[in-house]
Amino acid sequence: RAEDREINCDGCYCGGRRKGWGDDLRACRQVVKMGEITPLTIREARETDIEALFEIRARTRENAIPRWYLESLGITPQSWAAGLLGGREQTWVCFDGEKQVGFCGADATSGEVQVLAVLPEYEGRGIGRDLLAQAVAWLRSRGWRRLWLATDPDPTKRSHGFYQSQGWRPTGEIQERAGDEIFELELQD
Repeated sequence: RAEDREINCDGCYCGGRRKGWGDDLRACRQVVKMGEITPLTIREARETDIEALFEIRARTRENAIPRWYLESLGITPQSWAAGLLGGREQTWVCFDGEKQVGFCGADATSGEVQVLAVLPEYEGRGIGRDLLAQAVAWLRSRGWRRLWLATDPDPTKRSHGFYQSQGWRPTGEIQERAGDEIFELELQD
């Protein structure tokens, strides 16, 4: 985009491979926007983030889930906030400047990675990988050595390959409620 200008990629995650102008800047973590550097940052979610996270979940490229459906499952702003405040769940949010662009949530009572969602225009930058790593580390710190998540069972879907590339393995077990396949990650001590 015309308002995006790369400065110095030598120290950023792209390792200098994205030098220059054009669409390749989408995959660079450090671009100039309106004259300012806007690196992507990750932090634990706050109650004030929850509304934006519902919007992100509804806008993902594959497996977008609208708010009304999540609420029909009991996933509401109030239940999400209660989980965060109670310490049994944690969510990490990735920001581009002040804008929430992705998030990942985990449940310490079950060892589940509950959700990983990134806006389509931010895919391919390592955001999903970095958010997932936060969830895995947090669950490990809570004593879990076998983690699980549910994802689309279709091996042609991007999530299938992504999770396998991160060390997760499909179990062949299908979750009854949504028809998703259970993937597991065994953590080494």
